[in-house]
Amino acid sequence: MPVAPDAPTEPRLPRLRQGDPAATTNPVDGVDGVDGVRGRDGARGTGGRAEARRAARRRRIPERSDSLRRLLPQALVVAFLAGGTSAFVANDKAIELSVDGRPRTLHTFADDVSELLADEGVKVGAHDMVAPAPGTALASGDEVAVRYGRPVHLTVDGERRRVWTTAHTVDGALGQLGVRAEGAHLSASRSRRIGPEGLALDVRTERAVTIMADGRARTIRTNAASVAEAVREAGITLHGQDMTSVPGASFPRDGQAVTVLRVTGTREVREERIPFEVRRADDASLFEGVEVVENPGRYGAWRLTYSLRTVNGVKQRPRLERSEVVRHPQDRLVRVGTKPHPPSRGGADHLNWKSLAACESGGRPGAVDPSGTYGGLYQFDTRTWHTLGGTGHPQDASAAEQTRRAKKLYMRRGTTPWPHCGPRLHS
Repeated sequence: MPVAPDAPTEPRLPRLRQGDPAATTNPVDGVDGVDGVRGRDGARGTGGRAEARRAARRRRIPERSDSLRRLLPQALVVAFLAGGTSAFVANDKAIELSVDGRPRTLHTFADDVSELLADEGVKVGAHDMVAPAPGTALASGDEVAVRYGRPVHLTVDGERRRVWTTAHTVDGALGQLGVRAEGAHLSASRSRRIGPEGLALDVRTERAVTIMADGRARTIRTNAASVAEAVREAGITLHGQDMTSVPGASFPRDGQAVTVLRVTGTREVREERIPFEVRRADDASLFEGVEVVENPGRYGAWRLTYSLRTVNGVKQRPRLERSEVVRHPQDRLVRVGTKPHPPSRGGADHLNWKSLAACESGGRPGAVDPSGTYGGLYQFDTRTWHTLGGTGHPQDASAAEQTRRAKKLYMRRGTTPWPHCGPRLHS
């Protein structure tokens, strides 16, 4: 029921829940002036305010617990994100990458050099250099260098080869390839840069060459390209037909000895005979054994040019330089008789020796031909006369001895010794 407005009301304390600390520590039992029935004095007023404060604190404790329960998931998320960020930062590496001399600093999560190059699109080949080697683990602050190989067509003292270098200059390539360049001749400047396409490089190293000339030996150090050039560097001049012991265009080797040959010489022209050939033809009008020289033939002639030289004062064997035919030989033509002889009537006695003598010498026993080679009735040459047993000269013998020995010759050789007049014997 509603209470009348003017009816006095009794103040009410908050209801304590079972288990509340206030219920156990300060029970409402009329003690300490908190029984609500005592007179209105100062004790009651003071005790009421303290209880109100304790009750307010009891109400705030659950509120703080709820707030903690709401903040705990948010704190876990923040902690997770903080840990991930720390791991993210820990895996990031600052690396200095130099590609063919062009450096740059970059951040990467690559674990090793190979992965870094792949991430950056840097391709390397068999002739390229990578330092440190591919597969090497990376740490922040590392430096990685890539140098591309360049082909060099290298000629050293005449020997050619194709090599590769990662150097950017000729001087660097020489050092990298181990070429001794001190005192050498180079076809390109040491400071010349080598592009990706490479270059051709000719190197002539310094060599010791000994030049011997005019009784003296001179040893020089040279990077000459030819023996002739080295001889000139030694202060030696070649004159006329002078030459060197090795070809002047050849490459001088280290330690090589070259002799200068002082040459003087002339030419000599000689003529030599070319022998003719003998052609024999059968002739049925001549008796067997009879040969007639129809064409005596003629020797031909060679014209030969010889070089006569003296080398360092010593005469050399003549050397044929040129030959030419100035006259061709003519063949000798001989007609050979094939006509059978008539039946013999007692050897050579029946033959017409007078007719032969008349044809050969005009019938004069002491006749001699203009050359002095043939003499007598039958024009014997001295050698044939001696083979027949004669002595001295045939023209000095009697006519009877000459005829006897002519018959002996006929029995050996027939009419061959008298090619022109022999047929007269059978007339």
